[in-house]
Amino acid sequence: MNIDNIEAFVYVVHFGSFNKAADALFLSQPSVTARIQSLERDLDCKLFDRIGKKINLTDKGQKFLLDAQQILRIYQRSKQHLQSEETVPNELRVDCTVSVSNYIIPEILPRIKRSFPDINIKLSTATSDTILKRVLRKETDLGLVRNVVHPHIHSVKLWEDPIKLYVYEGHPFAEHQTVSAEQLGSEPFIFFECGSLDWVRIHRSFESLDQPPQIDFHVDNLETAKKLVMNRAGICFLPEQCTKNEVQNHKLIPVHVPEISGNALHTHIISIQGEHTLVSHAFLEAGKEALMR
Repeated sequence: MNIDNIEAFVYVVHFGSFNKAADALFLSQPSVTARIQSLERDLDCKLFDRIGKKINLTDKGQKFLLDAQQILRIYQRSKQHLQSEETVPNELRVDCTVSVSNYIIPEILPRIKRSFPDINIKLSTATSDTILKRVLRKETDLGLVRNVVHPHIHSVKLWEDPIKLYVYEGHPFAEHQTVSAEQLGSEPFIFFECGSLDWVRIHRSFESLDQPPQIDFHVDNLETAKKLVMNRAGICFLPEQCTKNEVQNHKLIPVHVPEISGNALHTHIISIQGEHTLVSHAFLEAGKEALMR
């Protein structure tokens, strides 16, 4: 029985969706489906009933869930014990971008500290390009950055943060769950520019419109962008993670724009090939746990 298949099963149950489980595991939806089908063959039983897009555990699936969760806990604990012979530095140097520091790191570092209570973590912020150089020069141990490619660098996706349109309370769009890209042409815009390809794609999608939005403010700080929206200076595309509190307090309202959907900010863990594999894996697991909250 494959442990990855059991993990996929537990994630599907937790999220109630194959697609959401795939996102959390950084897999495609067909890959998750294939893992569940393989597990069902191993167990010789059906684990889910599928009615349209809705899924429910079968009676046997419900019985297997507790065992599956225990198997995962035992596996993760044993894996940590076996890997504990790898030398963990007394001080772990971590570099990340400002947005990662503000919105992702607070979710992850407490979990890292629980796994390695004796480790001291030194956190610094910089741009992705600067962090890559510092990792290559071994001036820092791990980097949390946008995706980078380099022959001496090991990179793995840690976090995927959907980008959505946000408007302020009382804005006409707030009454609609969905607006078209064409409707954006009459709106003043705040544009958060972080240099990643996802933001470039959004910007380019404006160019195809008959009446592109009027971009009044280009900013490189998410907090500034959010406050400008809340002060009714315009509307803005923002990553979901940074808006949670404001959405809960109804200060920002997400609006779906179908033509500009599917974009997300991707955060990767980078390190020198073959180095800091234990703590890198711990960061990855902590990211998965945080996403499951």
